Amino acid sequence: MSAADIVASIGWTLVHFLWQGALIGCATAVFLTTLRNARPQARYLVACLGLTLCLAWPALELALRLTGESGARGDAMMLFAAGLVVGTPVDDGWGALLADQLTWIVGTWAVCALAMALRMVAGLLWISRAALHERQDPAWQARAERLAAQFGITRAVRLRVVERLGSPVTAGWWRPVVLVPAALVSGMPPHLLEALLAHEMAHIKRHDYLVNLGQNVVETLFFYHPAVWWISSRIRVEREQIADDFAARQLGEPRRLALALSELEKLQFSTHHLAQAANGGDLMSRIKRLVRPDTQALNWKAAIPVLGLVIGAASLAHAAPAKQVKADAPAVADFSSCKRPNYPAESIKQNHTGTVSLGFLVAKDGTVKESKVTQSSGHVALDEAAHTALAKCTFKPATAKGKPVEEFTAVKYVWTLE
Repeated sequence: MSAADIVASIGWTLVHFLWQGALIGCATAVFLTTLRNARPQARYLVACLGLTLCLAWPALELALRLTGESGARGDAMMLFAAGLVVGTPVDDGWGALLADQLTWIVGTWAVCALAMALRMVAGLLWISRAALHERQDPAWQARAERLAAQFGITRAVRLRVVERLGSPVTAGWWRPVVLVPAALVSGMPPHLLEALLAHEMAHIKRHDYLVNLGQNVVETLFFYHPAVWWISSRIRVEREQIADDFAARQLGEPRRLALALSELEKLQFSTHHLAQAANGGDLMSRIKRLVRPDTQALNWKAAIPVLGLVIGAASLAHAAPAKQVKADAPAVADFSSCKRPNYPAESIKQNHTGTVSLGFLVAKDGTVKESKVTQSSGHVALDEAAHTALAKCTFKPATAKGKPVEEFTAVKYVWTLE
């Protein structure tokens, strides 16, 4: 396979993920809304499955393309089925336009993905350096070890005190390390800081660090899709709630953890840090949930970004001009296939008459795909009645070289009163 074929395969995979990701995002939003009052573990599983599909679907498609199982016509057909080329011939329009831009698409994607990958690597290197060189605190190290034993963690857990850090951070899987802000060690009551450490132990027990790394990989590869970022953010929110519940059960004091989160929020506000946990989840909502778990009301706002993407793509495609094939024989309306338009009663009373001209885009199977009034009769009621009735007629499609093709045709209807 040539380099051009590989670039084309990657490019088409990236393009198709626009509608694939939107579909996955919408499905995930529906399931999460349905499960809004279920345990956070159920929502976490759904969100993780959604993000996994965001990686698995394009990976499978790319594998098929690299093995020659998918071709250019398949690209056009899939775009057509996805609704991205509404009103456009399957073998023209968007498919041909995008095919000419695949090199630029892949190049831009590669540069941005590389930049995000370097950012992720820099973060991992900073954590590794902090684990090796930041200050140790023997007293808090001993408390961390006792908590780890209480949570059933058999691996050694390291604790490091870090300056200029907004909230505790847990990293590492085989050799986990908990990075604690120096301001918390010196300024937070010990029993509250211990509650925050219990929350971090819950992350270690559940191996959440590995899932978070996987999220970063998917976000890096598909950074251009808002559905990926939305699903990933939901994973982090649900993960924090699960860790809160786990820690609260071990401590036996949900209010103690809530108070610790409240103190953390005050500290972050006073030091101009965003009130956001290191791994996701708004602190205030977590505090309220621990103190007073309530039934969640139906809220569609979370799905707005994904639904907006779908609507925007459909609108853009609908506005895109279609490349028409010149026909040898025009489309012809079969008026026996539909009822004669009914004369509007109000128009009869007003003695309205006139001629309305309409244009129809006739599909290859003879059905009407688009219709519009090209010249009004002078009366809206007459125009609308003719437009509605004639759009239901069946046409004999236009042909080019003996094959049916899509083509606009014009029809006039004369309204007269005898």
